[in-house]
Amino acid sequence: MECKYFEKLKDYNYGDLITETDYWIILLAPDQRNLGTCVIALKRFEGDLAELDDKEWLEFSKIVKKLEYALKTAFNSTMFNWGCLMNSSYRKDPPDPHVHWHMIPRYKEKTEFKGLIFEDPCFGSSTMKAKGGIRKVAEGVRIKIIKEIKDNFEI
Repeated sequence: MECKYFEKLKDYNYGDLITETDYWIILLAPDQRNLGTCVIALKRFEGDLAELDDKEWLEFSKIVKKLEYALKTAFNSTMFNWGCLMNSSYRKDPPDPHVHWHMIPRYKEKTEFKGLIFEDPCFGSSTMKAKGGIRKVAEGVRIKIIKEIKDNFEI
């Protein structure tokens, strides 16, 4: 990866690299309670969503369309929640926010992938109501999830 900001992103633990575009890095999130959950992080330092330029917004809109298509195709996702949450950055003094998006695929039905069952017990409600903590999956499974997304993602 050529993005010089990627090393800083590792500090945030956003996940494993799926791909990158001119302005964004797409990562598989560490928490896979909802199969295919991703983080889309800006490739430059910026702590304020209002400071994105038109090219970054345009490319982000393309990512939304293509990534949703990829997850519907790969895992039969029902719909998606998108959030730009930087709350934890303000627990530090001084704060250290970085513009990034959480993309959480939602599933009306149970989903099976590589012998694992993924359920969305709070479908139709906010994932913030989910109980049970994060769901980590083995590295081999993460690699296969990434491959499925990449096989269906074109930008």
